[in-house]
Formats: sequence, C-alpha cells, structure tokens
Amino acid sequence: MPPDLGEFEGSHPLKSKQNLKVAKMSYQLETAENRESLRRVAIDTVSRVEGHGKVTLLLDDRNQVREVRLHIVEFRGFERFIQGRPYWEVPVMVQRLCGICPVSHHLAASKALDQVVGATRLSHTAEKIRRLMHYGQMLQSHALHFFYLGAPDLLFGFDSDVSKRNIVGVAQAHPETARRGVLLRKFGQEVIRITAGKRVHGTGSIPGGVNKAVTREERDLLLKDIYQIVGWSRDAVHLIKELHAQNPGLYNSFGICRSNLMSLVGAGGDLDFYHGSLRARDSNGGILFDSVDYRNYSQYMQEEVKPWSYMKFPFFTALGKEDGWYKVGPLARVQNCDRIPTPLAEIERREFVDYCGGAPMHAPLAYHWTRMIEMLHAAETIKDLLHDDDILGADLAHTGERAMEGIGVIEAPRGTLIHHYRVDEDDLVTMCNLIVSTTHNNQAMNEAIRHVAKRYLQGKEITEGLLNHIEVAIRCFDPCLSCATHAIGKMPLAIELVDAAGGVVDSLSRNGDGSLVRPAG
Repeated sequence: MPPDLGEFEGSHPLKSKQNLKVAKMSYQLETAENRESLRRVAIDTVSRVEGHGKVTLLLDDRNQVREVRLHIVEFRGFERFIQGRPYWEVPVMVQRLCGICPVSHHLAASKALDQVVGATRLSHTAEKIRRLMHYGQMLQSHALHFFYLGAPDLLFGFDSDVSKRNIVGVAQAHPETARRGVLLRKFGQEVIRITAGKRVHGTGSIPGGVNKAVTREERDLLLKDIYQIVGWSRDAVHLIKELHAQNPGLYNSFGICRSNLMSLVGAGGDLDFYHGSLRARDSNGGILFDSVDYRNYSQYMQEEVKPWSYMKFPFFTALGKEDGWYKVGPLARVQNCDRIPTPLAEIERREFVDYCGGAPMHAPLAYHWTRMIEMLHAAETIKDLLHDDDILGADLAHTGERAMEGIGVIEAPRGTLIHHYRVDEDDLVTMCNLIVSTTHNNQAMNEAIRHVAKRYLQGKEITEGLLNHIEVAIRCFDPCLSCATHAIGKMPLAIELVDAAGGVVDSLSRNGDGSLVRPAG
C-alpha cells in the first residue's frame, strides 16, 4: 500500500526532507504499476472555482487510493496569441484572462510596460490611483471567495446536504453574513469602477500611469461607506477565527502540505500588494532568498510542463523539482512579511502568528483566515488612500527613454503574478511570459488533494460528501484556473470532424510526445 504522505507532510518541522522525497517517489512508483487494473473516479468539473478543472482518482479493488491528480483541462494560450500586437493594447487584452481578477492582470501588464515607455517613476497621483484600484480588487475578490465560494463548506460542513451547500443556502441560513458579503464585494467593485472606468475590464491603467482621474464627488461617494466596510471586514476575520476555534483539529491538519513560501514584500518587510521585492522562505520559516529585484525572477525559478495538465509546475531552481515547489497567496504573504502597515490588520496578523506558535502554518484551511486579514488590510488601505488628496491630482502619466523589455510583478488576490514582455522596434510584442498566481500553487494543490484523499477516502465507499472534501482542499487556494492555463505542445489532444447527422467523418490525435496519430481506415 502507498505510504501515507500525510504522516510525512504533517510531521515535525525537522523531519528529514529526504524522507519526504522517498515517500513521494515510492508513491509515484507504485501508482505507475498496473494502472489499467485500477478503478477511475473523476470529479468533472470542480465546482465553486473560477475556470474549469477536474480531479481523477485511481483506486484498487479495496478502495485504496493509488493516484490523485488535479487536471486543468481548458487552454487559453495568451502567451502566444498576444505576440504581434502593439504593446499599448496589452494591459486591456490580458484582462480577458479572467472576469474575477482582471485588475491584477491590467496592473501587472501596465507595470511591465512602464519600463518599455521609460516611466521609471510614476507620479504620486498615478501610483496612488493604481493602488486604490488594486486594493479595491483585493477587497472584492477576497469577499467573493470567502462569502460566495468558501462559506458554504465552512458554515454547513464538507459533507452537508449538497442542495444547501451554496450561496443561496448561506443567504437562507445566515442572511446577515450573506448580505455583508454581497455589499463588501459591491464596494470593492465601486472602487474599481471609479478608478478603472468599469467594474470589469476597465481601461484606467496605461503604460506610464493612468488615464482617469478621481473626482471629489467620487471620493466622497466611497468615503460615505468605508468605515462600515472596515468594520465588516474585521467582523469577517472574527468569524473565521471562531470557526478555527470550534474545530482546531480539522482546520489545523486538513490537506496539510509543507512547502516553501514566496511573495513580494514592501519597504522594511511590510505587506504590500502593489510593489516590492521577492522573498522566499523554506517550510520551517528560514529565508531562502530576500530583497530580490523581481525583474530577475528567471534566475530563481523555472517552470516544468507535465503531459496531464495545461497548467505548468514552477519550482525554485536552486532546490530542484522535488524540493523547490512552493505556495503563494494570503497564507504565504501574511507569514512572509514582517508587519502589516495598517493597525487593525497588524493586530490580526500578530494573533495569527501567535496561534501558530511562531512556526509557519501550512494547513490549506488557514488560507481563509489569512484571506480575511488581507481583506481587512485592503479596506484600511482604501480608507487611507481616500483621505489622501494626491488621488485628486491631474498629473496622470509620463514617459521617458524607450526600452525593449519589461517585467511587472504584483500580488494578485491568489498570489504573486508575473508578466514579462519583449517588444520590437515596431512596438509589437515579440515575447510574453505569464506566471500566474494559481500556477505557483499547482504542486501545492496536488499535494493537498492527495493528502485529503489518503486521509478521508482511503478504503471507503465513495460518496458525494467525501469527494467534496477534495474540492474543499482545492477551493482553499481560491484557484483561478482559466488564468493559469498556458502550457502548450505537451498535452494529448483529440480532434473529431462530425457531420450534420452526428457521424464522425475524420479524426486526428496528438500524443503527449507531440506525435500525430490518425486511426487506420
């Protein structure tokens, strides 16, 4: 029987990494044997996430779990079809990666192209309007995930009645909680509308700055509600803390996967969603690298492509594929920074660190707690920016000496987001590389669902409630699967030409090695 990886991943922090590697290798070797004799169970598609993905489990005749994989089955290909477009179109184009976090792509692309147009330093007005836009995005996205997608599992239980395990069920059983969730997200969307021009796929950020000022009337409209928003955000932190306190055994161990952590950190080690340098820690909290200019990201990480997913698998080059994978997002950011520069969120960060005893927390359900701490920080930061008269200024955009390459990195709601572009003398994009937040978390999500399957499904008859445990583990990371699907050329592909009557006229398939196969006859 495969070893229980949970015994290794949830063990003492000083447990040998070599032991963990041996456990994983033996698990993979055993699952590679006799695959055809194993029973396949699929979750197709994973629900309450952005994008399309599925999970496959291979079970033997005793319902022992032999393999668990998260497959990303949609393909977007932005890295390729954006080539040949004028660079100034890019900040608007890349938003179409996602309808949930378009602002993050909008700003990451703008930051990269600031370098192309020579805007080495933005005006105070432009940077603060961008920050206001981005923190509005963090607020609305975190509210959306917690109240709409995560709360049904957390409030009702992972194997509760599926008919009420949704946002409608939350609204019926917890109407005030649901109402606040809706209004928190609405406020964040209003911040985006005022700074970007539209709630979804706005055009406010451009290479070199912004193209839309904030008026006093718009500022006053947001100020009217911001203190209520801060209060509700703090209440949301208290709600998730109460859930942890009610069932610490579950929340501290479910889907646990020890790994490295990475995020941007701002000046002095502050939590900063908009700008900073790269910092990474190992699973025990030790610094792996720090104060790294994000334009040098390629010196520290690589991406692996596997034949069963359109999503890549990044890892730290110095540690290699086996030990170099890592987590990003709220759980990484809150533990990677030295402080949060707004008072209420900093109080909550310290309480979270104390709760963990000073050691890094790796349980995926803790993402929800740290996500709400970040939502509170976003609300406080919006409040401070609204009181800053710089956002009312008219100095919106600048350019300087032209360059041929730009790299923009930002902390999106789901984690570190990297946009890298090269352009030619005709202003056309010649290269685009995107390492999206969910991509960074790819291996961590696969490890989490493997741990859950081994712990909860091993030897049992499969039920909807048990399968939802797998989905809960994925949802902890708040994945945006459509944002992250950019591997190309390695995925098996089958194409069929069907006539009007439904008959197959012709078919062609491509294997994982790239070879093409046409059926005989």
